[in-house]
Amino acid sequence: MIELLRKVQLFEKLNDEQLHHILSIARKQSFTPGTVLFQENDQGAAFYVLLKGSIKIFTRSSSGDEKILSLIQAGESFGELSLLDGRPRSASAQTLENSAVLVISGNDFHNLLRGHFEITRHIMAELCRRLRDTNQHVYDLTFVDSRTRVLKNVILLANRHGTRTGNVITIKVPLNYDELAQLAGVAKQALAQVLRDLEDRKILTFGPNEYKLDLARLNG
Repeated sequence: MIELLRKVQLFEKLNDEQLHHILSIARKQSFTPGTVLFQENDQGAAFYVLLKGSIKIFTRSSSGDEKILSLIQAGESFGELSLLDGRPRSASAQTLENSAVLVISGNDFHNLLRGHFEITRHIMAELCRRLRDTNQHVYDLTFVDSRTRVLKNVILLANRHGTRTGNVITIKVPLNYDELAQLAGVAKQALAQVLRDLEDRKILTFGPNEYKLDLARLNG
């Protein structure tokens, strides 16, 4: 478990003693695909670190339409916002595949922040990144056309979750068309049209739960 914790961005600067302390206050849980870890408007009770798998963070409109806000991959953390401000959860979290998480209670999370400045600093930086992403997303929805939004989200997923070999980036993302469309903020028909065009031009190639982005063709 210590070696798994070393791969978590939040804990990368901690020594062995500190990592053992994390393990002493956390519990590991495993979940099957489609498991909801918490719902929007729930009272926040725990902080989560994803060790394996992937999780979508999403909201629902009053009519039931879903909007994916972000995709969490192994090594990332989530669920801290409502613990910091004491308000209900601002979004829901659901597993996309078999996943394992570390769960830290609210009280232990606050004690952790008080005792480890590097963890506090990292969480502050992550919250700032999410705020910038939200501001950019609002701009994109207001001023950017659907095709550009799809391309931009493909590239963002590649940057954050891809593995590069030469000019090709492989992204393992267990999202279906509906979920990809929600992430990009476009209609499913518009998403399909753009992806079909990218596939025809061999910029994107698709496999089971993954796609490959050819940077040479993208920039060509």
